[in-house]
Amino acid sequence: MRRLLTTLMILLVVLLAGFSALVLLVNPNDFRAWMVQQVAARGGYQLRLDGPLRWHVWPQLSILSGRIALTAPGASEPLVRADNMRLDVALWPLLSHQLSVNQVMLKGAVIQLTPQTEAVRDRNAPVAPKDNTLPDVAEDRGWSFDIASLRVADSVLVFQHKGDEQVTVRDISLQLEQDREHRGTIEFSGRVNRDQRDLSLSFNGKVDASDYPHTLGAAIQWLNWRLTGADLPKQGIQGQGSLQARWQETQKTLTFNQLNLTANDSTLDGTARVTFDERPGWLIDLHFGQLNLDNLILRSEMVNGVGGPAQQGQSATALARPVIASGVKPSSYQGLRGFDADITLKADQARWRGMGFSDVSAKMTNRAGLLEIPRLEGKIDGGAISLPGTLDARADSPRVVFHPRLADVEVGTILKAFHYPVPLTGRLSLAGDFSGADIDARAFRHGWQGRAHVEMRDTRLQGLNFQQLIQQAVERSGGDARAEQSQDNATRLKHFTSDLTLDNGTLTLAEMSGESLMLALSGSGTLDLAAQTCDARFDIRVLEGWQGESKLIAYLKANPVPLRVYGDWQDMQYSLQVDQLLRKYMQGEAKRRLNDWADRNKESRNGRDVKKLLDKL
Repeated sequence: MRRLLTTLMILLVVLLAGFSALVLLVNPNDFRAWMVQQVAARGGYQLRLDGPLRWHVWPQLSILSGRIALTAPGASEPLVRADNMRLDVALWPLLSHQLSVNQVMLKGAVIQLTPQTEAVRDRNAPVAPKDNTLPDVAEDRGWSFDIASLRVADSVLVFQHKGDEQVTVRDISLQLEQDREHRGTIEFSGRVNRDQRDLSLSFNGKVDASDYPHTLGAAIQWLNWRLTGADLPKQGIQGQGSLQARWQETQKTLTFNQLNLTANDSTLDGTARVTFDERPGWLIDLHFGQLNLDNLILRSEMVNGVGGPAQQGQSATALARPVIASGVKPSSYQGLRGFDADITLKADQARWRGMGFSDVSAKMTNRAGLLEIPRLEGKIDGGAISLPGTLDARADSPRVVFHPRLADVEVGTILKAFHYPVPLTGRLSLAGDFSGADIDARAFRHGWQGRAHVEMRDTRLQGLNFQQLIQQAVERSGGDARAEQSQDNATRLKHFTSDLTLDNGTLTLAEMSGESLMLALSGSGTLDLAAQTCDARFDIRVLEGWQGESKLIAYLKANPVPLRVYGDWQDMQYSLQVDQLLRKYMQGEAKRRLNDWADRNKESRNGRDVKKLLDKL
């Protein structure tokens, strides 16, 4: 046994010595020209290697290089720069002085996908007809990745479309492996920092490049991402997911299928497709099981610290994006001009500004800045809401038009969502047309215009009981009318209607009419949405709540009492003109009694004189 072990050790030492001698006898620089030639022959790319090549034996037999640069044919800038490159090679092919690369590793690389690094086709090069169905030969396929394994670490990717801003991806870690059919696996992680926002992205999946450059497919099995920074919720937006992607070179189309993504507590699935033409075209069909916009979008009043308390998961002191000084103010929504889109969205449950919606459905189309929304509807608190409209951003001054339709929507929920401190509840139905220059709550309060017809049922205005105000004023006047005791500190209406007009923050309510078993009212008024003040005048008839029956009670039921409500919404004042009405009643009662006396004494001189006097009044 000892002799066997000794023999095996001697053989191992001999093999190691032989392999070491083989490595020492083969100079890696002998392959320099061959590698440059192979890269040029396969795609026309120019490979530049700075410094000598050297062996690295443990733990993997490798060739190390210094700085490298890879440039596309006719490009003015290198596509890839790297501080160093490592080639993991197979040992046995070296016996016949052949180089077989198992893996290429780049460290400290800068990859530039910009107009300056794109290949420029030779004007004299032949162009294959578009209806050519023959298979491509190697020289016709353009660039192809024929290495079994590629690893990139601590690198940077610079991406830019012609005319657009650059996007830089940092801290890249990439592991790509493929078989002879160009099907393989990919693992990636990186970070994008732009406009005070930071996006961390990592994923793994499978890649099918067997028909590249005609088609390129990928199945992302695991995706993890996180977005933080300016104009975002304090905790950021993060999620996981999976998807399938496919690029078709002939149609210049990128398709996403089997989308399954999460963003905080929101979930979505669906498909998307974009065609990269002179003006890109999007086709999007998404379904949200849960869509919580309060955890995804930071409202402007949250950034500015105004407009009421922050919603759960948001911060009133969130970081705002910087304002870039410029001689020309960019037009709002100008990004809509650069693409076309057909979008269909559905959500089982949605949350926005604290309001819970269900069965949300939207259909939108964009044509170079003309955004049309023929359908945007959902259910809320047993009611329904529809907001079709258009956004025209083709001119420097955008114009927004919406045609809201509400049916039995709880008005208190809407007032609370937009931080209006009006203690009003009831079921609201509305049909109107409104327009403005910006889709924003602040802009609506200051610069929108429109008209609508409003109907409400089961309305309750807490803190101001019109019936009690009138009845208590009548009792204090000393009349013979008495009211039943009631502790309800609210005005209730079974039905209420009005015509509404909005003009740059001033809301006018005309032809107001309301009724219940207790009272009936009519009137008009104005509300200042920005200053949160009001001035409304009502004519009110109290129909019930009196003790017994009297002529004065009958008079009050038939004749309205003028009431003015004005001041700040949180501290409303009122002016009640009961004395004038009672004085008119007393005058009428006195005139009636004198007229009865004159009729009974019409034969006397005094009777005739009183009759003449009454006729003059």
